[in-house]
Amino acid sequence: MTPDPSTRSNGRPPTLREIADQAGVHISTASRVLRQPEPADGWSDSALRVRQVAEELGYQPNLWAASLRTRKTTTIGVVMPRLTDVVVATMFQGIEEAATAAGYSVLLSSPPDDLDAQRKAVEFLVSRQVDGLMLSSIHLPGTDFVDSLPLRSLPILLLNRHIDPATSSANRSLPFGSLPFVSGDDRLGGYLAGRHLLDCGYRDLGVIAGPDHASTSRERVAGFRDALAEAGLELPPHRIVASEFEVQGGVDAAAILLGGDSRPDAVFTVSDTIAIGVLGVARDLGLSIPDDLALVGYNDIPVVSQLPVPLTTVRSPARKIGATGLEHLLALIAGRNVESVKLPVELIVRASTRKPAAREL
Repeated sequence: MTPDPSTRSNGRPPTLREIADQAGVHISTASRVLRQPEPADGWSDSALRVRQVAEELGYQPNLWAASLRTRKTTTIGVVMPRLTDVVVATMFQGIEEAATAAGYSVLLSSPPDDLDAQRKAVEFLVSRQVDGLMLSSIHLPGTDFVDSLPLRSLPILLLNRHIDPATSSANRSLPFGSLPFVSGDDRLGGYLAGRHLLDCGYRDLGVIAGPDHASTSRERVAGFRDALAEAGLELPPHRIVASEFEVQGGVDAAAILLGGDSRPDAVFTVSDTIAIGVLGVARDLGLSIPDDLALVGYNDIPVVSQLPVPLTTVRSPARKIGATGLEHLLALIAGRNVESVKLPVELIVRASTRKPAAREL
């Protein structure tokens, strides 16, 4: 069908009535087709005509007018620092893909990873009347920060990190530290890393623990300690070094952990980017991986399988974390309760650790 351009003034946006007339459908049908995502079973013939006519006439929906009628903007706000990090970016891909499929738009703010910057980002998104809000980098303990935000009744979901349950307000009833969250099972991931190194025969173990304000860091280290405790071992304080998540954080921490007279024979890092920094320091010190030093990372970013010595790591489902977080936030927006979720993680064994049979236990 070829639309008749004479039905509207030159340069004027087409109306729903014009689209409906050209497509041969009722105006309510045209309105419904143009404001909803594609059904699971595909568009009907009449819906396809409506969408074709709308595209040829250059129709653009007036989202602000619709929001005045429904009090919904079909937009969610996301505060996501460190977007240059592969894991964080992959989570955002999951969010955006799920949002698009649900007919929502995403308004993203990627401030520096500090509380003042995150607060300003939240205030900006709230002022844009988003329907719900997702925070990906909450700092522990977190409760006071969230309570200070101008959220009113705005639905909010935490992604990847969560609030410290021990500091949750008495008037909150949601589990896992006051607010629902979606993350990987970080404690299990740390346990898997520790259990693997023990099974390989390593006993003098070190940890590069990431920043203490991140629940991801704390839980991965706690899981690692769980594995050692199960074997009747402890992790000495001098074998734990805090760091930032980036490569330079790994460089700085590895210089401390590996640069002395006594160094561990295996190291667990709470992110792959930290592990890459450790590899650089080990190279400069003339250490062979895994003969002189075994190394386990976390997240399984794509590059680590292609390193000269492929990295053993814990695979975290970053894209699924983002998509599941979006689904849960939409449930909150719809007025439904949701439970916090820790998605499964998986140990991926590569050449940076010896096989269990290769060392005497």
